[in-house]
Amino acid sequence: MTRIIFVDDEIRILEGLQRMLRSQRHCWEMAFAPSGPAALQMMEAAPFDVIVSDMRMPGMDGAALLRKVRDKHPNVLRIILSGYTELEAALSAVPVAHQFLVKPCDQETLQTAIERATSLNSILNSKRLASIVGSMQQLPSLSKSCQDLRQALSDPNVTSQRIARLVEQDPAMSAKVLQLVNSAFFGVARNVSDINTAINYLGKNILENLVQSVEIFRVFRPTKAIPGFSLEDLHVHAQLTAKMAAHVADDNSIRGLAMVAGLLHDVGKLVLAEATPEHFARAIAGAKNENRPLFEVEEELTGVSHAEVGAYLLSMWGIPYLIVEAVAHHHHLERVACEKVDLLASVYFANWLAHEHQAARPGASSLPNAPLDREIVAKLIVESRLPEWRAATESAALELSGVSHV
Repeated sequence: MTRIIFVDDEIRILEGLQRMLRSQRHCWEMAFAPSGPAALQMMEAAPFDVIVSDMRMPGMDGAALLRKVRDKHPNVLRIILSGYTELEAALSAVPVAHQFLVKPCDQETLQTAIERATSLNSILNSKRLASIVGSMQQLPSLSKSCQDLRQALSDPNVTSQRIARLVEQDPAMSAKVLQLVNSAFFGVARNVSDINTAINYLGKNILENLVQSVEIFRVFRPTKAIPGFSLEDLHVHAQLTAKMAAHVADDNSIRGLAMVAGLLHDVGKLVLAEATPEHFARAIAGAKNENRPLFEVEEELTGVSHAEVGAYLLSMWGIPYLIVEAVAHHHHLERVACEKVDLLASVYFANWLAHEHQAARPGASSLPNAPLDREIVAKLIVESRLPEWRAATESAALELSGVSHV
């Protein structure tokens, strides 16, 4: 049973939550705390899965509380409640909150947020995985990405399209922008998976606050060198996978989602490189020495791969479920029923095509690529499409590198 603690300094709010959520008492075990210190004391006495805290509270506000929860109980899902008039204060909680909800919050919205954030637990139930992701404040980004975005935001004439292009080049930035815009704080009635739409919702001022004040998009500095890991190569691969996922998808309506899922599919590698560099280095060395795909070695070492790590983080951040699912299964399409080249299949094939292309480059030092699942190829009847997909991958790679056809 999911254990949830609600925190608010107004007793009437807590009583209202208790009445509103009475029907959930058979599937949730709930506790109610009138202050941050009281909540921390209760969490020391018994384990909880989720904390839902008001933002504005005397003494210890919601951001300060969730910061302590992150440090002491990194596996706990952290949700902040805030009013529209408290945007500036709520931004201080961006590094420590997994989701944002707007007050007043109805039962359906609250229930959906909690269930959505915990929906992958049946798959992503490793305590080690939860600890790795839960302790992360933010994903790393390239220094150049930070500089380019800050420079663009300082231009009063910059367009949202220009900002979107910069954000789309960086998986970490994309993930955080989508996390924020998909929070209920902005009142968006549907899941937003398009970066340009997300930026239009957020606006330049919020992005500037995120970059300059909260320092979400910080410079990537691993604590130690990781042999065989290149952040530049990871970004190139992410962009190529994104372009090919949009190309491969059968349905025009999912191509935007496919591009975002392709861009974010390897964010788990960023988390592992930042949080557990020794483990990540050992997995890379094992894959190279044994001539095996990285994810297989990772699964043998800890039971999870970078795919599950990335999906867990994105799920906790409230990224649309379809994207999370595609990230989680981009090495194991056989886990899910797939009848056509849908979102999951498009990311699976795009990732394979990108790896194949990059491995064929002169002097390439990439890790072994997993073979295509021939049963899936036959089931989806895509054997005849592979030559065209390979040609499109070559064209996309040339375009990304700035080389054009003559």
